[in-house]
Amino acid sequence: MLEIQDTLVSLDVFSRHFCCDISDCHGICCVEGDAGAPVEVDEIAQMEEVLEVIWDELTPEAQDVINRQGIVYADPSGELVTSIVSTGHCVFAADDEQGNTQCLLERACRQNRTTFLKPISCHLYPIRLTNVGKYTGVNYHKWDVCKGACALGSQMKLPLYQFLKQPLIRRFGQEWWDECDTAYHELMKAGYIE
Repeated sequence: MLEIQDTLVSLDVFSRHFCCDISDCHGICCVEGDAGAPVEVDEIAQMEEVLEVIWDELTPEAQDVINRQGIVYADPSGELVTSIVSTGHCVFAADDEQGNTQCLLERACRQNRTTFLKPISCHLYPIRLTNVGKYTGVNYHKWDVCKGACALGSQMKLPLYQFLKQPLIRRFGQEWWDECDTAYHELMKAGYIE
Protein backbone atom coordinates (compact mmCIF):
# COMPACT_ATOMS: atom_id res chain seq x y z
CA MET A 1 0.00 0.00 0.00
CA LEU A 2 1.05 3.57 -0.58
CA GLU A 3 0.42 6.43 1.81
CA ILE A 4 -0.97 9.41 -0.09
CA GLN A 5 -2.04 12.27 2.15
CA ASP A 6 -4.46 10.71 4.67
CA THR A 7 -5.13 7.58 2.61
CA LEU A 8 -3.58 4.15 2.23
CA VAL A 9 -3.91 3.17 -1.43
CA SER A 10 -3.72 -0.49 -2.47
CA LEU A 11 -1.24 -1.23 -5.25
CA ASP A 12 -4.16 -2.89 -7.10
CA VAL A 13 -5.52 0.61 -7.76
CA PHE A 14 -2.46 1.19 -9.95
CA SER A 15 -1.77 -2.29 -11.33
CA ARG A 16 -5.31 -3.40 -12.23
CA HIS A 17 -6.81 -2.42 -15.56
CA PHE A 18 -10.50 -1.57 -15.71
CA CYS A 19 -13.15 0.03 -17.91
CA CYS A 20 -16.86 -0.55 -17.30
CA ASP A 21 -18.46 -2.52 -20.12
CA ILE A 22 -22.24 -2.24 -19.79
CA SER A 23 -22.70 -4.47 -22.84
CA ASP A 24 -21.06 -7.28 -20.85
CA CYS A 25 -22.41 -6.81 -17.31
CA HIS A 26 -25.68 -4.98 -18.08
CA GLY A 27 -25.30 -2.85 -14.94
CA ILE A 28 -25.60 -5.81 -12.58
CA CYS A 29 -23.64 -3.97 -9.85
CA CYS A 30 -26.87 -2.03 -9.16
CA VAL A 31 -28.64 -5.34 -8.51
CA GLU A 32 -26.28 -7.94 -7.02
CA GLY A 33 -24.70 -7.87 -3.60
CA ASP A 34 -25.48 -8.33 0.08
CA ALA A 35 -27.15 -4.93 0.54
CA GLY A 36 -27.66 -1.59 -1.14
CA ALA A 37 -24.84 0.81 -1.99
CA PRO A 38 -23.03 2.49 0.93
CA VAL A 39 -24.25 6.06 1.51
CA GLU A 40 -22.58 8.93 3.35
CA VAL A 41 -24.85 10.83 5.75
CA ASP A 42 -24.51 14.11 3.84
CA GLU A 43 -25.70 12.39 0.64
CA ILE A 44 -29.13 11.50 2.05
CA ALA A 45 -30.58 15.02 1.76
CA GLN A 46 -29.24 15.31 -1.79
CA MET A 47 -30.85 12.02 -2.80
CA GLU A 48 -34.13 13.07 -1.20
CA GLU A 49 -34.10 16.26 -3.30
CA VAL A 50 -33.55 14.24 -6.49
CA LEU A 51 -36.32 11.86 -5.45
CA GLU A 52 -38.92 14.50 -6.30
CA VAL A 53 -37.49 14.77 -9.83
CA ILE A 54 -37.33 11.03 -10.58
CA TRP A 55 -40.29 9.71 -8.54
CA ASP A 56 -42.41 8.83 -11.57
CA GLU A 57 -39.47 6.94 -13.14
CA LEU A 58 -39.03 4.62 -10.14
CA THR A 59 -40.57 1.17 -10.29
CA PRO A 60 -43.81 0.75 -8.30
CA GLU A 61 -41.99 -1.63 -5.93
CA ALA A 62 -39.22 0.95 -5.36
CA GLN A 63 -41.84 3.60 -4.58
CA ASP A 64 -43.47 1.21 -2.09
CA VAL A 65 -40.15 0.39 -0.39
CA ILE A 66 -39.26 4.08 -0.12
CA ASN A 67 -42.70 4.89 1.31
CA ARG A 68 -42.28 2.15 3.94
CA GLN A 69 -38.62 2.47 4.98
CA GLY A 70 -37.10 5.47 3.20
CA ILE A 71 -34.28 5.69 0.70
CA VAL A 72 -31.64 4.24 3.05
CA TYR A 73 -31.43 1.70 5.85
CA ALA A 74 -28.72 0.36 8.15
CA ASP A 75 -27.30 -2.96 6.95
CA PRO A 76 -26.34 -5.72 9.47
CA SER A 77 -22.97 -4.02 10.11
CA GLY A 78 -24.72 -0.70 10.86
CA GLU A 79 -23.59 0.97 7.62
CA LEU A 80 -26.12 3.18 5.82
CA VAL A 81 -26.97 1.76 2.39
CA THR A 82 -29.54 2.48 -0.30
CA SER A 83 -32.82 0.63 0.06
CA ILE A 84 -33.37 -2.31 -2.27
CA VAL A 85 -36.39 -4.09 -3.72
CA SER A 86 -37.15 -7.84 -3.69
CA THR A 87 -35.14 -8.46 -6.89
CA GLY A 88 -32.03 -6.95 -5.26
CA HIS A 89 -32.20 -3.79 -7.38
CA CYS A 90 -31.30 -0.54 -5.69
CA VAL A 91 -34.47 1.56 -5.39
CA PHE A 92 -32.83 4.08 -7.73
CA ALA A 93 -32.17 1.49 -10.45
CA ALA A 94 -34.38 0.60 -13.39
CA ASP A 95 -33.98 -1.67 -16.39
CA ASP A 96 -34.02 -0.08 -19.85
CA GLU A 97 -35.43 -1.52 -23.09
CA GLN A 98 -32.12 -3.30 -23.81
CA GLY A 99 -32.15 -5.08 -20.44
CA ASN A 100 -29.43 -2.90 -18.94
CA THR A 101 -29.85 -1.66 -15.38
CA GLN A 102 -29.22 2.03 -15.03
CA CYS A 103 -29.10 4.51 -12.17
CA LEU A 104 -31.99 6.95 -12.31
CA LEU A 105 -30.05 9.43 -10.15
CA GLU A 106 -27.21 9.45 -12.67
CA ARG A 107 -29.54 9.68 -15.66
CA ALA A 108 -31.33 12.71 -14.19
CA CYS A 109 -27.99 14.41 -13.52
CA ARG A 110 -26.64 13.70 -17.00
CA GLN A 111 -29.88 15.13 -18.44
CA ASN A 112 -29.22 18.31 -16.40
CA ARG A 113 -32.37 17.83 -14.33
CA THR A 114 -30.35 17.66 -11.08
CA THR A 115 -26.80 18.31 -9.86
CA PHE A 116 -26.31 15.20 -7.68
CA LEU A 117 -24.77 12.38 -9.73
CA LYS A 118 -25.06 9.40 -7.36
CA PRO A 119 -23.55 8.22 -4.06
CA ILE A 120 -19.78 8.44 -4.09
CA SER A 121 -19.55 4.71 -3.31
CA CYS A 122 -21.30 3.98 -6.62
CA HIS A 123 -19.22 6.52 -8.53
CA LEU A 124 -15.98 5.02 -7.17
CA TYR A 125 -16.87 1.38 -7.77
CA PRO A 126 -14.92 -0.99 -7.98
CA ILE A 127 -12.94 0.96 -5.41
CA ARG A 128 -14.20 0.62 -1.86
CA LEU A 129 -13.18 2.91 0.98
CA THR A 130 -12.54 1.65 4.51
CA ASN A 131 -11.50 3.23 7.79
CA VAL A 132 -7.97 2.26 8.78
CA GLY A 133 -7.31 4.14 12.00
CA LYS A 134 -6.61 7.75 11.04
CA TYR A 135 -6.43 6.77 7.36
CA THR A 136 -8.94 5.97 4.64
CA GLY A 137 -8.15 2.73 2.87
CA VAL A 138 -8.57 2.89 -0.91
CA ASN A 139 -8.98 -0.70 -2.12
CA TYR A 140 -9.93 -2.54 -5.28
CA HIS A 141 -12.98 -4.80 -4.85
CA LYS A 142 -12.63 -7.79 -7.15
CA TRP A 143 -15.98 -9.18 -8.28
CA ASP A 144 -16.75 -11.77 -10.97
CA VAL A 145 -19.44 -9.60 -12.57
CA CYS A 146 -16.70 -7.15 -13.56
CA LYS A 147 -14.67 -9.67 -15.62
CA GLY A 148 -15.70 -7.88 -18.82
CA ALA A 149 -14.59 -4.53 -17.39
CA CYS A 150 -11.21 -6.01 -16.47
CA ALA A 151 -10.82 -7.49 -19.96
CA LEU A 152 -11.77 -4.21 -21.65
CA GLY A 153 -9.46 -2.25 -19.33
CA SER A 154 -6.61 -4.62 -20.19
CA GLN A 155 -7.24 -4.19 -23.92
CA MET A 156 -7.16 -0.44 -23.47
CA LYS A 157 -4.23 -0.59 -21.01
CA LEU A 158 -6.29 1.67 -18.73
CA PRO A 159 -5.23 1.57 -15.06
CA LEU A 160 -8.09 1.57 -12.55
CA TYR A 161 -7.08 4.88 -10.95
CA GLN A 162 -7.15 6.57 -14.39
CA PHE A 163 -10.55 5.09 -15.25
CA LEU A 164 -11.85 6.50 -11.95
CA LYS A 165 -10.16 9.90 -12.25
CA GLN A 166 -13.39 11.92 -12.00
CA PRO A 167 -14.81 10.18 -8.91
CA LEU A 168 -11.41 10.07 -7.19
CA ILE A 169 -11.05 13.82 -7.69
CA ARG A 170 -14.66 14.28 -6.50
CA ARG A 171 -13.84 12.40 -3.27
CA PHE A 172 -10.22 13.36 -2.56
CA GLY A 173 -9.41 16.42 -4.70
CA GLN A 174 -7.17 17.19 -7.65
CA GLU A 175 -3.96 17.41 -5.61
CA TRP A 176 -4.54 13.92 -4.21
CA TRP A 177 -5.16 12.51 -7.70
CA ASP A 178 -2.03 14.23 -9.02
CA GLU A 179 -0.03 12.53 -6.25
CA CYS A 180 -1.58 9.18 -7.31
CA ASP A 181 -0.57 9.85 -10.90
CA THR A 182 3.00 10.63 -9.83
CA ALA A 183 3.08 7.46 -7.71
CA TYR A 184 1.85 5.40 -10.68
CA HIS A 185 4.67 6.66 -12.91
CA GLU A 186 7.25 6.06 -10.17
CA LEU A 187 5.94 2.49 -9.68
CA MET A 188 6.16 1.93 -13.44
CA LYS A 189 9.71 3.27 -13.58
CA ALA A 190 10.75 1.06 -10.66
CA GLY A 191 9.21 -2.00 -12.33
CA TYR A 192 6.59 -2.70 -9.67
CA ILE A 193 3.78 -2.55 -12.22
CA GLU A 194 3.58 -2.96 -15.99
